Order: sequence, then structure tokens, then C-alpha cells
Amino acid sequence: MPELPEVETIARGVDARVRGDRILHAWFGSHREPFKNPPSIQMQGLEGRTILGVERVGKHIVCNLGFSTTPQKKSARKPASQPAAQKSTAQWPSAQWIVHLGMTGRLLVTTPDAPVAPHTHARLTLASGRELRFVDPRRFGRLEFRDLADNNGMDAPVPGTPQFLAPRFLAPGAEPLSIQPAEFAALFRGRRLAIKAALLNQTLLSGVGNIYADEGLFRAAIRPRRSAGRLTRVELERLRLALREVLQHAIRLGGSSVSDYVDAEGVRGFFQLEHRVYQRTGQPCLTCKTPIKRITIAGRSTHYCPHCQH
Repeated sequence: MPELPEVETIARGVDARVRGDRILHAWFGSHREPFKNPPSIQMQGLEGRTILGVERVGKHIVCNLGFSTTPQKKSARKPASQPAAQKSTAQWPSAQWIVHLGMTGRLLVTTPDAPVAPHTHARLTLASGRELRFVDPRRFGRLEFRDLADNNGMDAPVPGTPQFLAPRFLAPGAEPLSIQPAEFAALFRGRRLAIKAALLNQTLLSGVGNIYADEGLFRAAIRPRRSAGRLTRVELERLRLALREVLQHAIRLGGSSVSDYVDAEGVRGFFQLEHRVYQRTGQPCLTCKTPIKRITIAGRSTHYCPHCQH
């Protein structure tokens, strides 16, 4: 399943290519699994909207949408490496299209004449001449349209935002790239579960999955079975910094392509070439040459070095 670096890489790539573009037409496939609300509602909500920007929220890709005040000519086309030509805007979005990639989902920016991959569940035709496509062979991904102008009994608007807008989509847990030391330590205080299991809990930290939990624990020299609540403040700060470092480095390398993951242009990432423990069972540790061990924690394969991690 794509984790924070992969989702961040895709969100940045899509944002660079479609920010300011307008959705002319939306097509959706017939399989019901990818849709959190009906395709007809998504089609009606998306068509005519302008993509104000694309961002990562936890493990989700969020397309912030509004209505353009400067109509874009349908015939205008730009090279594929450049975003659509339109002034960027800081206006608060009136709607959001939320994409969760699941295990095998891909969000691609293509030309209309590019071959349509099997298991394509959504195609958004853009005014720039491009298409935004969602492909998911295993159909564990999800697509959702949220009209922020329709509160539908949701919580009250966030202070400082227009009163007629519902709250924007937020991740359930803290953001690992920006969380501060005290907040990070508080997440694990008194918790008896293994630190590896705690890192995978998306209500605590959003976006950290199996790969980067293993890699972060190795760099912090902490065994994955250690009780989260028994780690010292020094160890937790070491873990916070190690997680941030490995996530940022993975983003710079375009993420880890260990399965079906590709970026917005269909290009594989490179961070899998720098894994120190993940999926290296039996291979020598790159630091001490001790064979890497594999165990199961919270139902997930877990890799660690029995010598370097304590």
C-alpha cells in the first residue's frame, strides 16, 4: 500500500500538472467498490469545477476545487511538463475530491490518446487537453466527492473560514513531518502495545505504514516489539527525527516501488534501493552484517536487525 512518501510524491506531481485546470467532463466505471458516494453525485459535483490545488492529507490525495473566475479556453494546451496556464488562487475550496489509493491505486495525468489501462475507474477530462485517471486493479482504493457548501449535519465550520463552508477533509492522526517533540512523546505515553503497532495506528500518526515504520525504527536503533509506553523521551525523540528523515529522503527519491506504485507520470520510485531492513530477511545488516530478522506484529511483517536495534 502506498505510504506517506508515495502519496506525497503523487500529490505533488498531480498538483504541478493540473493546478488551475478546469474539469470539463467526468467518466466513472461500473464497479461500485471505489466509490464512497455514487458516481452520479461525483460527476455532477466535479464537472465545471476548477482544481485549486492538490495536496496530501495523511494517506489521502485531496483535490481542492472551486469555480473559476477567469474562464479557460478549451483549446488551450500546454506541454505535459507544465501546469495549465491559469492564475493560481488562494480562494477557499467549495468542494474536494478525495482519492485513497488503497493497495494498488494509481492517479495519473495523461493525454487523451494515451492507452486506457485495464481497471481504470475514473477519467476526468480537463480544459488543458489532459486527463486525470484513477486506476486500481484490486479495487481497494476509494473516491469521494465532498461539497463543502453543503454541511449535511457535519460539524460547525472551522473558525476563520467562510461560515457557509463545511470543514475540509483532515487526517485522523498527527502529521509525522511536522509533529513537535512534546506532542510526539504524548502519543505513546502509557500505551502497552508494541511501538511498531503504535506507528501503524493511523489515529496516532497519519501516513506511516509498514515500510517506513521498519526503516524509521532501524535508524532510531529501537526494536519493533518494545512497548511504546516504556520508551524514554530520548528514544522517542530519536524515533521522531529518524521517521522525519527517512520520510523526507523517500519523498526526494520518489517513494518506494515495491509493488504497483508509480508517480503521476507512471514513473517508479527509487527509495526501495535504500531500504536497510524492509524485505531484507536473512540478508546481512548494512551496518553490522548480522542477518535481518522477520517477525509479525499486529498482523504485519516486520523486519529488524537484532544487533543494531535494542
